Amino acid sequence: MKKYLMISLSFMIMLACSANTEEKASANNNNNLKGTTQNSEATDTAYFAGGCFWCIEASFEQIEGVVEAVSGYSGGTKKEPSYKEVSYGKTNHAEAVMVIYNPQVISYDVLLDIFFTAHDPTQLNRQGPDVGKQYRSAIFYTTEQEKQKAQAKMKALASKFDDPIVTELKAFDFFHEAEDYHQDFEEKNPNNSYIVNVSKPKIEKVAEVFKDRLKQ
Repeated sequence: MKKYLMISLSFMIMLACSANTEEKASANNNNNLKGTTQNSEATDTAYFAGGCFWCIEASFEQIEGVVEAVSGYSGGTKKEPSYKEVSYGKTNHAEAVMVIYNPQVISYDVLLDIFFTAHDPTQLNRQGPDVGKQYRSAIFYTTEQEKQKAQAKMKALASKFDDPIVTELKAFDFFHEAEDYHQDFEEKNPNNSYIVNVSKPKIEKVAEVFKDRLKQ
């Protein structure tokens, strides 16, 4: 009888430990899933092209809610293009910028406003002194909602420009990050002649229009 009670007691302890272990594992899994969901929902990405990516990157970088702006290439066919290939117009890529942002702080609509302020969307396959399809104005949308918002924004802004908006609206395919020396180029090379004469006026225009949204 005593032996039977000891076996029963041991069996109950094993069941309790097993249940406790499963409960902890379940809790850990839930925490991991919650963390993953939180991380995936914390930021979103948008892709724009508007001439030299140095100008567009720096214009977005100064805005609150923009976590990071990355210069790169998008809209073409080659999977791993080089700056030389893109600048020679051999890949059909545009110099583009991936904008990583917090949608709780800044909306896609506001990003569109900044984009259309940072460059002239009426210039076809060029932007100021930069000529070629690699410098075209383009929005690479990742969702149908982004596409519709971009279309609505272009329609709303049409009357504000003397010439038609020629911004290309294209479904996002892929983004290839540009070489390291292109990243944060304006910040690292403030006295570069191109930065002083071409980039700065665009960046300062964005800063003035969106002064209430600048990072502190």
